[in-house]
Amino acid sequence: MSKGRSQPEWSPEELRRAIKSAGVALWTWTVDDDTFVMDAKAYELWDIEVETDLTFEHLSAKVHPSDRDRVRAAFVATQAIDGPFEIDFRILTTGSDVRWISARGQGNDGKNPVKKMTGIFLDVTGRKQAEEGHELLAGEMSHRVKNLLALASGLTNITSRTTETKED
Repeated sequence: MSKGRSQPEWSPEELRRAIKSAGVALWTWTVDDDTFVMDAKAYELWDIEVETDLTFEHLSAKVHPSDRDRVRAAFVATQAIDGPFEIDFRILTTGSDVRWISARGQGNDGKNPVKKMTGIFLDVTGRKQAEEGHELLAGEMSHRVKNLLALASGLTNITSRTTETKED
């Protein structure tokens, strides 16, 4: 029998370095009193000033209008269940720039009397822009292939009218 490896213990400093290098922003939402606590990276990501009384409604105002109802519904739904969740949405930053955020988190396990959700925000703007570019390219390629097939079909029809045998 081989010996199993023990799981490494990460020091707080190692965890801080890993979080920083990944560009991860940390947050906790206390559902009962609707307060958000975020780290400095999260404030930077959301492009807002550091405030002591940050609420879900305050953050919701920064969510892109087309995504706002979906984000609110997702967060309300996660209040009723314990467990992991993930949602991607757009936020508006200074100058009406749009940034894509992925919110991932975990509700408490039901043992804590205070309902809290804790998680991370990731800036996934680059990935979303690449996906949009790929979709645009795929749509354009599909359009061009359809045009070529229509051209080939048209030439076949014209040629078939002027010939008498299949060899011609």
